[in-house]
Amino acid sequence: MRFAVALCVLALFVATLALDNGLMRTPPMGWLAWERFRCDIDYKNMILNSSHSWECEVLFRDMADRLAEDGWRELGYVYVNIDDCWASKDRDSNGRLQADPKRFPSGIPNLASYIHDRGLKLGIYGDMGTLTCGGYPGTPLDKITIDAQTFADWKVDMLKFDGCYSNATEQEQGYPAMSKALNATGRPIGYSCSWPAYQGGLPPKVNYTQLGEICNLWRNYGDIEDSWNSVLSIADWFFNNQDVLQPAAGPGRWNDPDMLVVGDFGLSMDQSRSQMALWAIMAAPLFMSNDLRTISSGARTILQNKVAIGISQDPMGVQGRRLIKEKSGIEVFWRPLSDKASALVFFSRRTDMPYRYQASLGQLNYTTGSYKIYDVFAEREMATLKDSTHFVVSINPSGVVMWYISAPADQDQENTHIGGKLRGPAFHRHANGISPIVL
Repeated sequence: MRFAVALCVLALFVATLALDNGLMRTPPMGWLAWERFRCDIDYKNMILNSSHSWECEVLFRDMADRLAEDGWRELGYVYVNIDDCWASKDRDSNGRLQADPKRFPSGIPNLASYIHDRGLKLGIYGDMGTLTCGGYPGTPLDKITIDAQTFADWKVDMLKFDGCYSNATEQEQGYPAMSKALNATGRPIGYSCSWPAYQGGLPPKVNYTQLGEICNLWRNYGDIEDSWNSVLSIADWFFNNQDVLQPAAGPGRWNDPDMLVVGDFGLSMDQSRSQMALWAIMAAPLFMSNDLRTISSGARTILQNKVAIGISQDPMGVQGRRLIKEKSGIEVFWRPLSDKASALVFFSRRTDMPYRYQASLGQLNYTTGSYKIYDVFAEREMATLKDSTHFVVSINPSGVVMWYISAPADQDQENTHIGGKLRGPAFHRHANGISPIVL
């Protein structure tokens, strides 16, 4: 399948039905507590020799401050998301969920105001079941309406709805019911469903057409952990099943491979760039789970890479694919973008040494023409490539080389628009070098 034909075919997928709340037309971005902090955010159980306060409410205020003050918000990282273990063990006298007063002494509405005052949005966690996964009050079928209204009254902007302590029948009723209940509140609340993760993630048990009509995003697979093996296993599952998963995604409805663990403890810098690149190719939500108060400059640079974010946030919303899986351990991924642009990722599964991979754009299904190349993580413009010109990329072990590729030179404009909000680099024409070009 040639590039131009593939682009037209894939673009048709975005016309399918999506949840009619007008939200998350590009993959949502922000910060989520779970992987980095889990339920270990009760200040009473933390070592108290830290310079940081570990009271739960203060943690979320701190993260909101960092998003607002350290350049994250302007890049699109706007959600501050509470996960499990936030609630009191008991509902109030009116049957409503309530926050644990020791962890959230000011209450969720006050926290929402604090976050909104900084130009950010608040996400919260619930569970389609009798209990949450952590053992806190869940949302059985008879509590869906009151819980949706409670979240709306608190001015919550997103709900992640898990599925522990519920069965398949209850999930089949409950996930659509919560979608209707959230919309009925009149408040725009983004809706993240964990339903497919509890049904194996694939048809026939999972109906992705239905999911796109009731949810803005959904967890398909297991929880990520702070390890390279975990990142690899998730990426492998998504790309091994790309023929099923890719058509399900589009503006307002996204596959969610779980959080970015860049900036934690388990990934090297090369592996961190790999996760960022693969999640951008997948049109995945970009929810960091790290400590923004202590994040390293290297991790910050990766997560704040404007062109990688622009690729992630491309308004056409077509999820990318794996094109090639070489015996050498090199894999190539491609995503079509707006304005006839595209992104390529060259990824190495090797663990020994940098690998020099040779190809041409023509071999990667690009049509005849000359293309302008921008190396996303090197942050530099490359030589213009003809489709027939062979090139060599050097890819570090467990690392990536990521390219933003403009439309053929006779079709595009001088300044290429990447991802709606972000402007890509201004490309200038260069003469081709000696073939093969080493990039």
